[in-house]
This record gives sequence, structure tokens and C-alpha cells, in this order.
Amino acid sequence: MLGLDEPGTPVKVVEPYQMLGEIETDLIDALGIDVVPLMSPYSMFGFKLEDWKQWRTPDGTPVLVPGRFNTDPGPNGEWLNYGGDKMWPAPQGWDSDRQWPGPPDPVLDGGAYAAEVTTEAGRPVSVKLTSRKDKRSGIQFSRVLRIFNDSTHVSIDATMKNIDTKPRRWGIWTVTQFDTSNRHGDGYNQNYWAYCPLRPDSIFHKDYSVLYGMVNNISFKPDYQNQMMRVHYENRVGKIGVDSAAGWVATVDSTDGYVFVHRFTYEPGKAYPDDSSVEFWSNGLGEFVAWGKVVKMPEEPEDNPYLLESEILSPFAALDPGESYSFHYDWYAAKVPVDSSVKACSDVGVTCEPPSARFRDGKLTLTGQFGVFYKANFRLAYLDENGSELGQGVFAAPVTPLQPLILSKLLKSSDDVIVPPNAHKVALYLYDTKGRILGELARVPIQRD
Repeated sequence: MLGLDEPGTPVKVVEPYQMLGEIETDLIDALGIDVVPLMSPYSMFGFKLEDWKQWRTPDGTPVLVPGRFNTDPGPNGEWLNYGGDKMWPAPQGWDSDRQWPGPPDPVLDGGAYAAEVTTEAGRPVSVKLTSRKDKRSGIQFSRVLRIFNDSTHVSIDATMKNIDTKPRRWGIWTVTQFDTSNRHGDGYNQNYWAYCPLRPDSIFHKDYSVLYGMVNNISFKPDYQNQMMRVHYENRVGKIGVDSAAGWVATVDSTDGYVFVHRFTYEPGKAYPDDSSVEFWSNGLGEFVAWGKVVKMPEEPEDNPYLLESEILSPFAALDPGESYSFHYDWYAAKVPVDSSVKACSDVGVTCEPPSARFRDGKLTLTGQFGVFYKANFRLAYLDENGSELGQGVFAAPVTPLQPLILSKLLKSSDDVIVPPNAHKVALYLYDTKGRILGELARVPIQRD
């Protein structure tokens, strides 16, 4: 427009995270700008802005990017991105246009997303990410991620819009990737797990479905007695689907004591891609069938990284042109005891060791281990045989997601706790700093001797 550069002159990208171009002096003069930015010598990815090389963005714009900015395309010419959390259309497959043939994919997986930050009272509170329009699938993705004070809670509203001229039917498929390498040495973390409740009335013969890899993959360990799918990372390739109705899945680094949780709403009676609301992919050694051929995974970790995916899926949404469908889910994280597993999950925390309560010789003894999602106050409440509250116990203590909640340590002495004679259960609640209830962590019957 201003005629300052010859057509095709590359723009120097001085911030590759946001793809921001350098404002040169001739443009500054032409626009009458009297301020200039003070730039860091490093990008937001952490590498230095040097050793410039030529590249073209996915829309064909010629640019100069730093030497350490990856520009190598994937096998189908797509712009690769690595790790983190992805959103794809489901089901996956290579047989028809009703299946998504990625990854890789140049638009929804490997393409750039536009970012828009929302603020309240001058503070950022959410970010909206919007994909480019994908002609093959006929959809465009967006999602709004919102964060909260005093919590590890992240709220996500994912939206899928039909940008085609004909009806489309897809599910929203969100994929969270976890690095399962050994943080303390070589090899992989041998104490990395994922948990998801099995459905008593599952449509699957074994309460889960094998989608890729061996049917007897040792990574997938259903616990039928406790109705729980347990996934243990064993560096073996494979994938399963679970028609779980519980609305949560937990991924646990039991070596160092960390849990990451997805929570979502299961919709009974609706059709799901692969008939599954939850799926797990284990990256590792072995073979599986995809793209119409047998794929043998490389043996070297540099080519075949230690990786576990925890995935949740929405029901199918049949969309006419211009229509949209939204799927809400939440993320949480917490510190949990080392070598623990997840037995249950609520919207305020996970249960690693189910609680027990015993009243003997005038003393209440409580045990149990948890991870909590909020910086909060932990309180006890007593319930009668009908579940009605008799009044809160005198005990209260601060808790945080940064430390496991271990009742035997928190309640070192409960000699002064007065237990009503008609109390049948103890409920464990979390309250915020203003005294408002956040939710119930667990409840347990009182055993009296």
C-alpha cells in the first residue's frame, strides 16, 4: 500500500510466538511513529533471535525467521507443532470424508490459531483461540480458556462451526499429551498412570475397546472389582476407547506425586465417536495399523518419544451450514502423595486413599489421602442417618493444591473434637477464603467402638 518495499520482500518475524513482524525505520517515518519497542534478544520460546533464514508461512507470505525456529514440514507439507493439548474432529480414519485423516493435518492440527485475550478490570481472564477454516472437514474450531484465582481450575468451552455448504457430523476430540520420560534419569517413568471409571453397563465386551495395537497390550489394566480402567505407561504402542459415564479421567505421575484431571459431562443416549467418551493413546514400541498399512514404531526415543495421551470426546453433533456446537470441559491439577493412585474424583479434588472415621474412647480418628484443586479451608461436618447436617465440627485447616492432603497428618490430635451422639457420617468440605462452600471432597460413615 505504501510502496516502501518491492513485492515479495520478506518480513523479519521478531516474535515467532505471535508471528509479529519487525517495524522498520522507513515505515516508522511514513506513519509518523515517535516510539519504538525495546525488544528482548530472545523469543518467547526461549531461543535467540539470530541466524535468520527464509521461510513462507502457510498462506504463502515470505518471511525471515530465527534459525532455531522449526520450519520443517511434515510428510503432507503441514506446519508441525509439538506436544501440549490439541483439539481435533472425531472420528479418526482414512476410509471416507466422514473421518478425519490426521494427524498430521495442515489446518486444524498444524495450522496457526488466532488468539484474542479478554480482560476484566484491566486483568486478563480468558483467551479465545480460533483456527482457520478447514475445507476438508468443513469446520472451524474455537475455544475459550478461562482461569480462576486460588485454584488450578481451567475452564474450556470448545466450539465447532460448520463452514461448509452441506451438513456435517463430527464430535469434538480433545487430546492432552503427557511427557512420560524419566525426569530423574534415563528411560521412561515407570510409575506413570491414568485412571477412568468403567461403565457397569458398557457396550464393550471387556468394558473397553482396543482401537490400535495389540488386543492384550499390558499397558491397559482394567480393575473389574473396583470398576476402574488403569493405564500404566509401559512404552508399548496402543490405544483404547472407554464408554465411561463418570465424567472424569485422571493422569498421575506417581513418581513425583502430581495429578492432572479432565472433568466433563457425559450425555447418555447420544452417539459418540468410536462409541467412546474417553480414549488413551500410549506411544512406544510395537506395531499398529493406520493409513491402510502396518506401522512399526522406531526403537530410538529420539524418533519415538515416551508419551501418553489422555483424550475426551463429545457426542456427535450434526450441523447444518452455519450452525455451531459447543462442548464444555475443565482441567484441574494437584499434588498427591507419591506412589498413590486415584480412586475417586469430585469437582474440588481427587481421592487417593478412601477416608475412614472411627470414634473410640472419646476421640475421632480420621484417615484418608487426597489432592485438592483449591487454596481453601478444609472443614468437617457431621451428618445424621438421613444425611442432614448436624453442625460443623470445630476442626478447620488451610489446604492447597501444592501439597497433598493427608488426614492423619492434618488431624494430629482430635481430642477436643466433639462428635454428636447421633452423628452417622463425617463430610469433608472445602470453603473459600470468604467462607463460601466450594464443594464436598468426600463423606464417610463413623465407626463406633
